[in-house]
Amino acid sequence: MKLVYPLLPQHFENEHAFHSKNFSFVSLRKAMISPVTIDEIKTRMDIVEVVSDFVTLKRSGSSYKALSPFANEKTPSFYVVPSKGIFKDFSSGKGGDAITFVMEVDGLSYIEALKYLAKKYNVEIVEDQVRSDEAQQAQNKRESLHIILNYAKDYFHDLLINSEEGKSVGLSYIKEREISDESLEKFELGYSLGQWDGFMKAALEKGYEKHLLEEAGLIIVKDDKTYDRFRNRVMFPIHNVAGKVVAFGARILVSDKKQPKYINSPETELYNKSRVLYGLAQAKLEIRKEDNCFLVEGYTDVISMHQVGVQNVVSSSGTALTEDQIKLISRFTHNVTVIFDGDAAGIKASIRGIDMLLEGGLNVRAVALPEGEDPDSYAKSLGTSAFKHYIEAESQDIIRFKTKLFLDESKNDPVKKAGVIRDLVSSIAKIDDPIKRTVYLKECSDLLEIDENVLISEQNKILIQRSRDRDKDKQRNNGGGSFTEVPPIADLIVPGTGAVDKLDIQKIIELQERESVRVLVNYGKNHIKNQELQDEGLISYFVSEMEEIQFSNPLYRQIIDIIKNKLQEGVLVDGEYLMNHGPEEVKNVVVDLLTQRHELSENWEKKYKIHVPRETELLRDVTYSNILRLKFRIVQHLIEEETKKLKDPQADDQIDEILDEINELKKIEIDLARHLGNVITK
Repeated sequence: MKLVYPLLPQHFENEHAFHSKNFSFVSLRKAMISPVTIDEIKTRMDIVEVVSDFVTLKRSGSSYKALSPFANEKTPSFYVVPSKGIFKDFSSGKGGDAITFVMEVDGLSYIEALKYLAKKYNVEIVEDQVRSDEAQQAQNKRESLHIILNYAKDYFHDLLINSEEGKSVGLSYIKEREISDESLEKFELGYSLGQWDGFMKAALEKGYEKHLLEEAGLIIVKDDKTYDRFRNRVMFPIHNVAGKVVAFGARILVSDKKQPKYINSPETELYNKSRVLYGLAQAKLEIRKEDNCFLVEGYTDVISMHQVGVQNVVSSSGTALTEDQIKLISRFTHNVTVIFDGDAAGIKASIRGIDMLLEGGLNVRAVALPEGEDPDSYAKSLGTSAFKHYIEAESQDIIRFKTKLFLDESKNDPVKKAGVIRDLVSSIAKIDDPIKRTVYLKECSDLLEIDENVLISEQNKILIQRSRDRDKDKQRNNGGGSFTEVPPIADLIVPGTGAVDKLDIQKIIELQERESVRVLVNYGKNHIKNQELQDEGLISYFVSEMEEIQFSNPLYRQIIDIIKNKLQEGVLVDGEYLMNHGPEEVKNVVVDLLTQRHELSENWEKKYKIHVPRETELLRDVTYSNILRLKFRIVQHLIEEETKKLKDPQADDQIDEILDEINELKKIEIDLARHLGNVITK
């Protein structure tokens, strides 16, 4: 670690001339869209609007907060800072601008995210002039797969509407199921011909590559045979949250015992069935508006409910609910109503998975339809108003629903009743809110005619065991942690002394480096008063004082190097510049440094008439003290290193030189401490 003398801040240079410049920073992955278009998208996009399409935000001071869309949590740790155009998720560590958010939340590539935002803000996509007609082949695989799947969707839809077979077979089935023309278009339904390779031939003629058709799950290559995956079926396109087709569900229309009634696309780079909910793209706005999501089983259940005016509905497509699907729902609401088909055995089998909804922090209600009915048939049977009235009147919280469901069969069987009690208490224990748990335990006690204390005791056993399991998991994962994580300064204090443990001085230095970089990225373009009370750039002051000091943390050092290099070009760099032009690893650090989890309440000033200075009012002192503290810690580290040399037997002939060096460093330490108001105890 290099150190330059003198260590105290000196006078500023009198003047620095800085000239703003516009930099076009286009990486290879951005080469498909012109820099002008990218700049236009960035100019128009609003981080709050973009995030609100996926997450329910609540204002918190000058920022917004929400439950993380990337992690399962009970207390909000996801923040959006509109003034800086960034988000930060403290649970997962993810952060960035609106483009980064769309990429992370929906698994899109950079190009896909730009196109999504361009569509949202009506920005015309202008492609780079260097792009040739053959540049389609240079697009990344994900983009190519999206293009192919969109083509397939249009192809199947056209066959349904315009081909003789599509109209006589596919359209007849759709009309028989009373699916309206509006729903047909809304859900982009289609039809696949009863041919072995009809789609493949059409796609190859259009220039799509066979290996990409296979990777999209549209054709099957087996030995020396290649054929269409979907044949003679009604096609239900499956969309991601952003509304792009990622897969298909297909219902067979001929009687064939060798073929399943429904088949889905295989899992691909774009499609993971555990992370997709059918109908969410069409329902997400209505779910947020109603603050409730209806959960059903099949494709036609979703479509029929839309037709009777219940549009806040999604389907798990006949598969068991997954944690990722629950996270998808929780982006838009924390209230779920599960509609069960009228089949008692089926309800008991599928209700086991409802515990995952409770564990995910959702408020869950349930509705059981009459025997033999499903949402599709019952919605058509009752009509709009009667169906809405039924699901509203019959809806009840999941614990009461579950208790009543199993109560009848266990009343006269003590063994079964004991099993039901344990099952119910286990479900209640998954609810994070202790007040809700208490209410549910009381309700179960009344319904089951059992002492409430017995239920509480059983619950406590479950909670204690869960806590122990979590502790074991933490111990197993104790070796983890990201590069930029450093312990709180309180953890570096020697117990009982209040002194910093010398063994941890390097961690203290890294903490101080972080604080210095935080000030630079937040206030890099600000000016402060120098010792002659002249305006001086904060960055130039910092760089001149820290010129020969190399930061120990590689990422902080990288940020400082960027700032120094740009300063030489006459460009002032702050967090905004680094977010737009920095490497990905730098952007992640900068987002963290730009985001504050806590803000000073306006009530101090407005209500209590107490003025608490903001950091911007104290910038000179903050900058000055940061430089001093960092140098102070570096000097302490150097003293420690020199002291270690004294213990080396091979350094006997250098003792005097080492002692002189320690003595000089001690003088500097005392001088720095005096300016900082510290007391050196030894």
